[in-house]
Amino acid sequence: MTKITTEHLGRSACVYIRQSTADQLAHNHESRRRQYGLVDRAKQLGWSNVDVIDDDLGRSGGGTARPGFERLLATICDGRVGAVLAIKASRLARNGRDWHTLIEFCGLVGTLIVDEDGIYDARHPNDRLLLGMKGTMSELELSMFRQRSQEALKQKARRGALVLGVAAGYVKIGRDRIEKNPDKRVQDALQLVFAKFAELQSARQVHIWLREEGIELPVKSRQGEAHGVVWRLPAYNIVHNILTNPIYAGTYAFGRTKSRVSVKGGRKHIRRGVQKPMGEWDVLIKDHHAAYITWDEFERNLQVIANNATGMSSALARGAARKGELLLPGLLRCGHCGRKLHVHYSGKIGRYNCYGARTNHGAARCISISGLSIDAAISNEVLRVLKPLGVEAALKAIEAQSSTTTAAERQLELSLQQARYEVAHARRQYDAVDPANRLVAGELERRWNEALQAVAKVEEEIAALIARRPPPLGGPERRQLMALGADLERAWLHPAATAATRKRILRAALTEIVVRRDGAIIQAVLHWQGGDHTELHVKQRLNAAGRYNPRIPDDTITLVRELARLMPDRQIARLLNRTGVETGHRNAWTQERMRGFRKHYDIAMFRDGEWTERGEITLEAAAKLIGVCNMTALRMLRRGEIKGRQVCAGAPWVIRAEDLAGFAKGKRRKPPLTQNATQRVFDFQ
Repeated sequence: MTKITTEHLGRSACVYIRQSTADQLAHNHESRRRQYGLVDRAKQLGWSNVDVIDDDLGRSGGGTARPGFERLLATICDGRVGAVLAIKASRLARNGRDWHTLIEFCGLVGTLIVDEDGIYDARHPNDRLLLGMKGTMSELELSMFRQRSQEALKQKARRGALVLGVAAGYVKIGRDRIEKNPDKRVQDALQLVFAKFAELQSARQVHIWLREEGIELPVKSRQGEAHGVVWRLPAYNIVHNILTNPIYAGTYAFGRTKSRVSVKGGRKHIRRGVQKPMGEWDVLIKDHHAAYITWDEFERNLQVIANNATGMSSALARGAARKGELLLPGLLRCGHCGRKLHVHYSGKIGRYNCYGARTNHGAARCISISGLSIDAAISNEVLRVLKPLGVEAALKAIEAQSSTTTAAERQLELSLQQARYEVAHARRQYDAVDPANRLVAGELERRWNEALQAVAKVEEEIAALIARRPPPLGGPERRQLMALGADLERAWLHPAATAATRKRILRAALTEIVVRRDGAIIQAVLHWQGGDHTELHVKQRLNAAGRYNPRIPDDTITLVRELARLMPDRQIARLLNRTGVETGHRNAWTQERMRGFRKHYDIAMFRDGEWTERGEITLEAAAKLIGVCNMTALRMLRRGEIKGRQVCAGAPWVIRAEDLAGFAKGKRRKPPLTQNATQRVFDFQ
């Protein structure tokens, strides 16, 4: 009591109240009552003005943002607080930074700290030492609590008995077991996702197909396990999570993510949910429960998704198939440096180039391959290998087309069964209620009507889907399909076979193609999906050394060499296109083609300031210097009054600045009005 002075009592007392979690806030009422009881203790100690700060109820004291604690520090710094009351040090802070900041501020302004054990003045060395020890013990206590709880969770997880939540498609049995959801509609919807991914080989394409077909997927209700699943059109992340979650492979996994801690704005920032590689998962128990797919299928799905990556960090992935006529993008890998080959299109003609060495090290590109020749060679080899499977593929296509029920129809039929059950259930509820109880009967009648409307909606969707169903194949169509299956090359070259279809076939058969160049021979090693390898040699025609193919006329080379000193590549390309000058392949000029043309013939690029360095100006600049309009200056050039040159029609006029020295601005010699000397003029006085 001797530590409390009239100066302290002249200020207000602050009671700081905090509970760490929302669960404590909901269930630990006695702890909260004890903390609010500190108001009475503050009054017993002599304070008449007591402020309660309870903004941090349900917030952790381990370093997250606490507005109540920030307000407490601000009030202390203003010198308006005589004492801070809390049950114990752990309520004020759970980390050394916040605790010692509080002690420092209290010591500066003379604010007391009061807990269950006593009263402390941070200006006294002994009290400051004791407060520091209390804060250290509180921080250690938190670490021990966290360590014990985490070890207990891991121990239970190692047995596969820690079931915190389950994904859609499973239900929790008791506290430590999960089983497949008995709802057939849920099971079929998930099986459909895996089946379509095996067909389309792309999570994005599966997502697009589901949206186009209007197929809904089950999603766990946000209201908890007791509410089961809700059905809705899937977002991409729902499809991706289904394909990458090991629970659907019958595997129990724990510790797939981690938290990453960083400091932002002087505060600890925790980023949760950072994915870890499979080799770093804490627990992985295969064959733990009933599965939708096998573990091998799950690993293949992960590999396919990884191969579809197209970012800069996906150097080892082949990437997803994209638009373009070339068939092997993403499959070709340079045998010289190990990097992926990239596609470069020049009009409709494409080439495969390895730019990795030039981009990363400034070296020449390893390899450049004509797209048409390598595509044709690889396609022929794939057709040769797949030819025995053509008839089998045709039979499967006939079977799939002849199926009376598609996947979308199956899902709608299951949805209709569930909707009819909801109707029957609503009717039973309505029949069971006393008709006199109109408040309840009216609500049950409304639910019954809504269920009937849902049934009618699903029935309309099924009818529309059946109406869009293509007619079954007739005898001629079946024979034609079998003929195409027997002659796979004919099917490959069929007009209806698009480049996207051919790419899917090649990617289904091949994982990668490693290519090396040995003179005019391209050595290709085909890596098949089954693990086999095939070596293939492709001969390519090379250009003669130092010669551009096809040959460009010498006058065109001379023209470009002169124009390159007058304007940039884009303007040169436009000028040549206007004058009808074509490339060697009889294509129109572009900025990229002009750039490649200059590099081939060692023509320097146009630089800003070249005209000034040579003492040359344009027609517009000359007209401004003389003081006339552009058309007048052009007539003077054509009459020979001004000396200038023009490389070709449409090119800019080039005038030497020194040739205009005799023309003073605004004092140009007036030319005769006519060449006839006898012509009389009017003189106006």
